[in-house]
Amino acid sequence: MQQPRPTGVIPPMTTPFRQNGDMDLSKVAAQVKWLIDAGAHGLAAGGSTGEGHTLDHEEYRDLLSATVEATQGSIPVVAGIIVDSTRDAIKRGKLVANMKVAALQVTPVHYLFKPDDEAMVDHFRAMADATGMPIIIYNVVPWSYLSPKLLTRIMQEVPLVVGVKQSAGDLKLFADLMLMAPDKLIYSAVDALLYPSYTLGACGSIAAILAAAPHASVALWDAVKANDHPRALKLHQDLLVLWNAIIADNLPACTRYAQLLQGLPETHSRAPMPPASKAQQAAIKAALERLGATTAKGRQAAE
Repeated sequence: MQQPRPTGVIPPMTTPFRQNGDMDLSKVAAQVKWLIDAGAHGLAAGGSTGEGHTLDHEEYRDLLSATVEATQGSIPVVAGIIVDSTRDAIKRGKLVANMKVAALQVTPVHYLFKPDDEAMVDHFRAMADATGMPIIIYNVVPWSYLSPKLLTRIMQEVPLVVGVKQSAGDLKLFADLMLMAPDKLIYSAVDALLYPSYTLGACGSIAAILAAAPHASVALWDAVKANDHPRALKLHQDLLVLWNAIIADNLPACTRYAQLLQGLPETHSRAPMPPASKAQQAAIKAALERLGATTAKGRQAAE
């Protein structure tokens, strides 16, 4: 049975790794519960924040299985796919096809070389034909960044491509895409500008800031929906301070440190990604305290 198409605040989960780099699936459920309790409308696993590019196929399958099991069907799960070929993308899609996953979140191929437009359309068509699953294009790769025109074409020609996660910080391209594809699911991953993204009509967001501060992120969504713009602006400003503290080449590590400060079990990133530096830790702690989000348990664990 087809799962509901997810909308609203959809945090991309961090993947729990041990210090030796092995996954610790026993810690998935705690994060799932924390995000659901914060009011998340859906979850994404295996994406950028989850270091999905470091997972082999079997690890990817096991991570999604643990995530879906932990939700117990209470909210939809989006499965991230970050690979370099149509063949591997199809393989990953098939691995989760029977897991009650709501959609696949798929990056364009992201190695040095870029397919032309025809090959890019064929890539997503082949994925849709082989998996039969709804696909959200994760438009984030700088040297393989798809224009609003091409994104709209893919969604028109491949009906199972139901939406786009528009990333990389350019609100003009987000606005253009909203204008060109008003009937599609357009998610914002413009973490610093979720507030204006929502006012432009985004169907929701899938962005690292949501996993770093889920309670405030849900409150921002709710404030915009209630037309409470003074509250939305204050939340935007406070979340922007946190985003400025975590945005770096080790963003997943900074996100998991923010989660630690809020009481989640300690986990690690996979080498060679370094942990949050002392300066980053101090900035993240200050930003979360401004949001009133740290817990005594989390502060003690981080000491």
